[in-house]
Amino acid sequence: MGVYVQAQWIREFLAPAALQLDPDAEDIAIVASFRARTLPVRVLALAVLTAVCAVTGACATPAAPHSTPSTSASAATGAVPATARVSAAVPKGAAAKDMDNQSPASGITLHRYFYAVPTGRADPRQNWMDLYLPPRLGKVPLVVLIHGGAWQAKIGAGTFATFARRLAERGLGVVNVEYRRVGNGGGWPTTFVDVAAAMDAIPDLAKAYPQLELRNAVVVGHSAGAQLAVWASTRHELRSDEVGASPVFRPTTVVSLAGPLDMRRAVEMGDTRIVRVLGGTPDEVPDRYASVDPIQNLDPQTPVIAIAGTSDRVVPHVLSQDYVAADAKAGGRAQAIIMPGQTHSSLVDPKSKAFAQILELITRITNDIHANGS
Repeated sequence: MGVYVQAQWIREFLAPAALQLDPDAEDIAIVASFRARTLPVRVLALAVLTAVCAVTGACATPAAPHSTPSTSASAATGAVPATARVSAAVPKGAAAKDMDNQSPASGITLHRYFYAVPTGRADPRQNWMDLYLPPRLGKVPLVVLIHGGAWQAKIGAGTFATFARRLAERGLGVVNVEYRRVGNGGGWPTTFVDVAAAMDAIPDLAKAYPQLELRNAVVVGHSAGAQLAVWASTRHELRSDEVGASPVFRPTTVVSLAGPLDMRRAVEMGDTRIVRVLGGTPDEVPDRYASVDPIQNLDPQTPVIAIAGTSDRVVPHVLSQDYVAADAKAGGRAQAIIMPGQTHSSLVDPKSKAFAQILELITRITNDIHANGS
């Protein structure tokens, strides 16, 4: 059921920042109600972000993964060198260049893991995930990032390197996942097989770095990555013959950034990118949509926070609202934050005010869940 805090506590938390939040009023920027006497602790950060928006107006091959670990001393004990190091075993070419370009902040160690896939051969240029570890003693709460890019090859995990670093600088362990996309061997079902395999490799990652806390992991995705993140959180509901079924790892909470969480409606609105990745329209391949469309695979027990901008012309914010409404009808705890004036890309643009607020939201959610074990 989770740990709960009083709405009054939230008001007291906001008071030092001279921000006001009326729990008896509904803000049109958020599809949620603060009229309840108590709020889940996970919603604390959501309340903070909503208040900031209101005041500033700114919101708008082996079974285990093969790793190329840092040469740092004893990651298992939490010892971290002053600068991150990358093993020379990282493949030459694009993968090595990608690692070189990340330049982790001082005190953060960076490790690349190559995960196995259950069918066919893995592509070491794409079947990997980067682990960012902060210089923090004790257990480290985990955030898993899944990048977007319309499931297309032209945008990869490198676009989330800054996102990962910023979260690690806040004391979080971060896994930035790469996977095959349309145009480089991905599409149906490969893209989904890859993401499922990457998620299921995380427990092995934690064996190498036991400071990672997996019990209460948060998965964050943007755009196509948001669809993949929400889908990944409901794989336990899939039939045994469906892609990604029988997960080894399940996230506790999901944050969707501009996600197409109602894929059938998105196609009706003209989204051809979904048709490309699934290999057809809802009428042509209905079983595929039924298997991976978030709105068709609701899990009321998994909290989802769906964030979208009103100026998003790529993935309309109504798709997030649709999902939250459906989840609420099913008895779920999903929340939607609709940020006035924000576009599809501004949510993950390190230069935007919205990005800073989203960083704070993710950090507080993750730390609250970690601290309360809920």
